[in-house]
Amino acid sequence: MPQVAMTVNGKPARGEVEGRTLLSSFLRDNLGLTGTHVGCDTSQCGACVVHVDGKDVKACTMFALEAEGAQVDTIEGQAGADGSLNVIQQAFQDHHGLQCGFCTPGMVMTAAALLKETPKPSEAEIRDYLEGNICRCTGYHNIVKAILAASGQDAGAIAAE
Repeated sequence: MPQVAMTVNGKPARGEVEGRTLLSSFLRDNLGLTGTHVGCDTSQCGACVVHVDGKDVKACTMFALEAEGAQVDTIEGQAGADGSLNVIQQAFQDHHGLQCGFCTPGMVMTAAALLKETPKPSEAEIRDYLEGNICRCTGYHNIVKAILAASGQDAGAIAAE
């Protein structure tokens, strides 16, 4: 079987994979990084979003071998070395941007990509960017508030649903 090597959350990672092994499976099964959730296997829900070379990618639709030599960042790599939450994770906690938590890793990773691209997004821009992520608990209102807060904007400016 082929070998794949990449950098995951700043650390070298290597493993033997079948050609059909998805990046999400490699992260979860080979590396034990189970924060990357798989909810659909069809690129519909966004729970598996990771960053590959700085771009947000749905890991259930990318083969592990396609990430050869890439820098992959997962939800496990978002917190500080001491375990402290990053600004987006803290905002999700502070603004109850999570309910059951299944979609949360993908939402946080998607939010990080958005804020890198657009540091002060509007509510409409946030909602548009999250289009590929599904929250089965319908927690979008608080997710949007959390992302606004993480961008340094007034999350209270959003009218209640």
